[in-house]
Amino acid sequence: MKREERVSLAAYSCLYPGAVELGGVTVLRADAAPLSPMLNQIVGLGVDEPATEHALDAALAAIGEDVNCYVAVSPDAGPRELADWLRGRGLAPGWGWMSFRRGLDDVPERPTALRLERVGPSEAEAFGRIVATGYGLPDAAANWAAGAYTVGWDCWLALDGDEPAAAAGVYMAEGVGYLGFAATLPEHRGKGGQSALLATRVRHARAVGCDLLVTETGERRDDLPSSSYRNILRAGFTEVTVRANWLRPARVTQTP
Repeated sequence: MKREERVSLAAYSCLYPGAVELGGVTVLRADAAPLSPMLNQIVGLGVDEPATEHALDAALAAIGEDVNCYVAVSPDAGPRELADWLRGRGLAPGWGWMSFRRGLDDVPERPTALRLERVGPSEAEAFGRIVATGYGLPDAAANWAAGAYTVGWDCWLALDGDEPAAAAGVYMAEGVGYLGFAATLPEHRGKGGQSALLATRVRHARAVGCDLLVTETGERRDDLPSSSYRNILRAGFTEVTVRANWLRPARVTQTP
């Protein structure tokens, strides 16, 4: 697994105290958001070594049948039969994710009246609420996101006066900064919050010693939104590759 792939995975696996490692495959299950395949994922299958049907079945069993989940398949994952195995188990190609990278040069900032604050205990609740709202996650997922600053993420809020308006974070390891959690409340869009948050994270990552920034968003499709995609390109990132996400809908209902 490449350096940036390891850091991207670590950025999210650190948020899952119950993450399961199965011989190079990582199983991430979010009980707070069982219907969100974005948060329930099987990652790394067929990357470090060719996948087997046994490894696939073990990972599916570990994540359980009561969540919607993605099985992430990198372009270099093997063997060639992997796609057939996934189809045979009732999975179908979902919305893939495009990965991006850029250096640490500054980004142009839009003028903004918003002020930024580093997230700590007092700001965590607002951070989690904005992330959950921005990504369309259930309220319970707000607590999951709120803890990011305690497990290796450096996070910020953009505030309009005293009102939290936008959020974003960066996770850094091995000289790589992974940018994530970028979200803005609908009523505060267009105020330059994400531009300021991006510029701050770039400067912070450079000061810490990073030499590479990476991020990702849903692949561009005619029938799906692409504003995030356009904003990433505008910020100087270049496209790297699309990671396929095979969707397995929940097969049983969670017991209340």
